[in-house]
Amino acid sequence: QVQLVESGGGLVQAGGSLRLSCAFTGRTFSNYAMGWFRQAQGKEREFVAGVSRSGKNTRYGDSVEGRFTISRDNTNNKMYLQMNSLKYEDTAVYYCAANFGPYFGSERNSYERWGRGTQVTVSS
Repeated sequence: QVQLVESGGGLVQAGGSLRLSCAFTGRTFSNYAMGWFRQAQGKEREFVAGVSRSGKNTRYGDSVEGRFTISRDNTNNKMYLQMNSLKYEDTAVYYCAANFGPYFGSERNSYERWGRGTQVTVSS
């Protein structure tokens, strides 16, 4: 069974950077498209970024385009989210998600497996 474990969250000042990691176990990582979502307190879970199974294709939510970079390492079964120029409104719990198939877009229901999340707090 697929298990996802996020790490790398923490407290950072506005304008700073963080790198999140998602460790994937249980199945063949390269068979899964992957995504990052986030959920701020009192808000719905929103799409942050997605990456194709090969890692060659990516897409981003409008609010993070140009600041965040998603990537994956199919040799070591990990996915990453490099977050630069962080803003107070990026504060949220960040989740990684896996889809057994090609889809790596913004539809939450297309992802079958989810991690427990890692907290990112940006101080203003």
